[in-house]
Amino acid sequence: MLKIFFKIILLIFAAASFLSAQNNYIQVKGDSLVGKTINGEMIREVFGNVVLTQNNVVITCNQATQFISKNQAELIGNVVIKQDSITITTARGFYFGDEKKSVSDTDVKLEDGKVVLTAKRGEYFFDEHRAFFQDSVVLKDSVSTLTADSLTYFKDENRIVAVSNVNIADSASIITADSLEHFRKTRITFADHNVKVVNKTNNLILFGEHLEDYPEKHYTLVNKKPMLLQIDTSYVHSADSLAYSDSQQADSTMKIDTLVIRSRIMEAYRDTLNYFKATDSVKIVRGNFASLNDFTIYFKKAEKIITYKTSDSTAQPYLWYENSQLTGDSVTISLDNNKIRFLKVNKNAFIISQNEYNPVRFDQTSGDSVLMTFENSKLIQTDVWGNVFSIYYQYDGKEPNGLTKSSSQNAVILFGNPSLRDKNSKVDEIRLYGSPNSEYYPEKLVKGKEEGFVLARYVAFKQKPAKEILLEGIKSK
Repeated sequence: MLKIFFKIILLIFAAASFLSAQNNYIQVKGDSLVGKTINGEMIREVFGNVVLTQNNVVITCNQATQFISKNQAELIGNVVIKQDSITITTARGFYFGDEKKSVSDTDVKLEDGKVVLTAKRGEYFFDEHRAFFQDSVVLKDSVSTLTADSLTYFKDENRIVAVSNVNIADSASIITADSLEHFRKTRITFADHNVKVVNKTNNLILFGEHLEDYPEKHYTLVNKKPMLLQIDTSYVHSADSLAYSDSQQADSTMKIDTLVIRSRIMEAYRDTLNYFKATDSVKIVRGNFASLNDFTIYFKKAEKIITYKTSDSTAQPYLWYENSQLTGDSVTISLDNNKIRFLKVNKNAFIISQNEYNPVRFDQTSGDSVLMTFENSKLIQTDVWGNVFSIYYQYDGKEPNGLTKSSSQNAVILFGNPSLRDKNSKVDEIRLYGSPNSEYYPEKLVKGKEEGFVLARYVAFKQKPAKEILLEGIKSK
């Protein structure tokens, strides 16, 4: 009885092994079949209405060559491969039964009800539900279109990994990078190397070497070599110009200005406030303005830029306008239609201006706070409040004529009509309020002794950041 029992068990195992082998073996049928042996290998050539099956994988084509011992098949003409929701179509391909993998070296298309994926070449692993496509890859879904040189699609994870010349675009933005990982369900994206994000609605371009985008949180992080560009195109009056467009008067020409911000970390918040944060070693350039600081917030919708020192031990923000340098604990720039309207320096404010005729002479003003007012992007008035001290060099035409030292509680500096002024802002009038005091030093006491005429909070004039330097290393795409 025991021997009979063991024989039954062996038969059960043998039957199971046979059924398993049958399930792994490619089954083929068609209108006609030719069997032959080539170089010792048995093959079947099947013609007309060919159907190949292996478990839940079903393949149809015009012609197939089955390599029996290898459990493989070459597929020719109108190839359609299906598994559950997956449909793969191509003109020619190969199916590997042991690996449960299809390969096509010609135009191939994959559809699964969620995405449409096309390329010049492609592979699909049916057990893993994973596609690997190469050469002119395009992936489309209901929201976005992604292109790349190669792409791996993990169907069950709704995850995409794309490499080389990657571009993903939706209605709001375009992201390009050398490599990208994208999660379709959450829309979360990670991008690396030569990253570029173009916002289609506000001319914003963000560059970097590593990007993380979280659409549900309306948040983007770039923490490797970030740079922000805000391109502003406007028209300025030019009476002798012949360049114009249909939408402009014949006496108008186009002027393009660009805001450039660089830092070590940059964050974008696309919520109701719509703002950017730049942290650590921040450099800003726009037109005649430039800044160095530790921390900047740019409120795009409110048209406001705020910079400030992050702690008592860190340096004050530096800001340059034309030939003037400003420092203070915080600086707020208010814009109107992308044109500067107000600039406010809060706490420990200091202004130093380099003379255009004598670069070793610097006009200086210090106070608790400063408000600069602009008209058509030209400075027309500066208000200084609290413990005001100033040094202004005097000139008779271009000839130096000593200096004046002043003090007061408050001061107003007027720059006249901006349409009549030279390129650099020139002081027309200084008004002192609250215990004003003024001293004049003739030229003979000043010449060669300029270093001795500095205010208590004097800050040396530094070289401002140049836009050309900030733009170095940016790869155009």
